[in-house]
Amino acid sequence: MSAQKVETEAERIGRWMERNDRLARLLGMRLTSVQAGRCTVSMEVTGDMLNAVGLTHGGATYSLADFAFAVASNSHGTVAVALTAQMSYPASSRQGDTLIAEARENNCGGKTGLYTIEVRTGKDKLVGLFSGTVFRRAEAITDWMESGKQK
Repeated sequence: MSAQKVETEAERIGRWMERNDRLARLLGMRLTSVQAGRCTVSMEVTGDMLNAVGLTHGGATYSLADFAFAVASNSHGTVAVALTAQMSYPASSRQGDTLIAEARENNCGGKTGLYTIEVRTGKDKLVGLFSGTVFRRAEAITDWMESGKQK
């Protein structure tokens, strides 16, 4: 398969995931780029995403990183599900900040894959560092895409 074809398929998968991931839609996440094993997703922090002390709730930041993890790991066309994930929060963000998650594949094996996701503000401040491992199931993501329904 040519590199151009792979990129086109990764983009198609990413756009399908963006349309069908209910939490990503609820939180206003936007997929800004996707390539095989990589993607960028952004989200504006709203008042509903703040914790009791007025900072972005860690769960909101984690959800953004997790969606980027999902898109990057499924972009090869094989269903990938999380085995492990962890996140560090080196700084905080606030209402009105745009968070940008950049996912990159560190290793793509036949059954597993390793990913790192950096979450930064629009001013390039690192507010989250996520790492995760996926298991690649023996099913094509296109089976889900073509069924037109949630399995």
